[in-house]
Amino acid sequence: MKILFITDNFPPEVNAPATRTFEHCKEWVKKGDEVTVITCAPNFPKGKVYEGYKNKLFQKEEIEGIKVIRVWSYISANEGFAKRIIDFLSFAFMAFWVGLFKKTDVIIATSPQFFTTWTAETLATLKRKPWVFELRDIWPESIRAVGAINGDSKIFKFLEKIELRLYKRSSRVISVTESFKKNLIERGIDSKKVKVVINGANLERFSKMEKDAALVEKYNLKGKFVAGYVGTHGMAHKLDFILNSWPKNNPDFHLMLMGDGAEKSKLIALAKALNITNISFIPSMLKEDVPAYLSLMDVSLVPLKKSQLFKTVIPSKIFENSAMQIPILLGVEGESADIIQKYNAGLCFEPENKEDFLTKLNLLKEDQTVYENCQEGCLRLAKEFDRKKMAEKMRNFLLEI
Repeated sequence: MKILFITDNFPPEVNAPATRTFEHCKEWVKKGDEVTVITCAPNFPKGKVYEGYKNKLFQKEEIEGIKVIRVWSYISANEGFAKRIIDFLSFAFMAFWVGLFKKTDVIIATSPQFFTTWTAETLATLKRKPWVFELRDIWPESIRAVGAINGDSKIFKFLEKIELRLYKRSSRVISVTESFKKNLIERGIDSKKVKVVINGANLERFSKMEKDAALVEKYNLKGKFVAGYVGTHGMAHKLDFILNSWPKNNPDFHLMLMGDGAEKSKLIALAKALNITNISFIPSMLKEDVPAYLSLMDVSLVPLKKSQLFKTVIPSKIFENSAMQIPILLGVEGESADIIQKYNAGLCFEPENKEDFLTKLNLLKEDQTVYENCQEGCLRLAKEFDRKKMAEKMRNFLLEI
């Protein structure tokens, strides 16, 4: 099977879309498929091209058997609605022209923003091939939920019409959550065309390990109970709530925030204003270095803004941290909370509820039985959502069409 995959995030970027796409494509190559990925120069989330790359019109490389074509795009940091739209559109336009000359049996394009899927639809029409809308986020609703766009505006309603049209015209919609599937069906999309492939954990890369001794010494973490967040520091993630709730006067605790994003500078300023001293801000790392930093964490923080929309999402960091048997402290309601509770992989607190957050944080620190039970639950969860199983499931859906 020849697969053409269009995505504006791909390694060496380490965010969830890049990781999911790479690990699925790698498994498909092992099955004998010919996989070509069209992407842009790596730049997420700072909007700066990674060392060793240039924002050129066209460049090729091969990563673990995957043919990767990088095209020019207008590069912007992960902030500012107008600039981000130009960024998305420029990539979609360039991806179309390159994709036009690639032979394929099926085309996949991934969200959250849907301009890549616009490209896939156009290419599929011209080539008379099936195409798949991989639904990682309900966009534009997700940007309305964080206040980046007015839900009553003409531009929002226009984007929503395009969104629904793309769902209807795709050969398949592959959603990352059951909640997204339900959302689409309620909005008139044929249930038979919507399939679900949840995110997962790479059990070859992530497993239980002792805390990295050199990093423990570097950040002065010996004897500390470390609560960590690894990922994008954005508007949706409510890390300001974590800072405002954090037990800053308790030397037994330490907060580790690793990653970058639009809100990071504000968070650093807030931590300084609140006089939080038991905290470390760590920049994004290369993917091969991530497990060592995850090993420092006694508990993984997974918060999101309190919103009806976010009840439908499943943060991908749940799976990687579970594979390392790091109990989850989840501040998200809905489907992700159901998974954590089903496997007993951590504790859930009401989003943006300081008292509930501190109660659950202290319980994980003080009750060894609860903590060890959550570690065992993490392992069960990770094995159930092994990324190899998820890749095979998605491949079968591609073979159907």
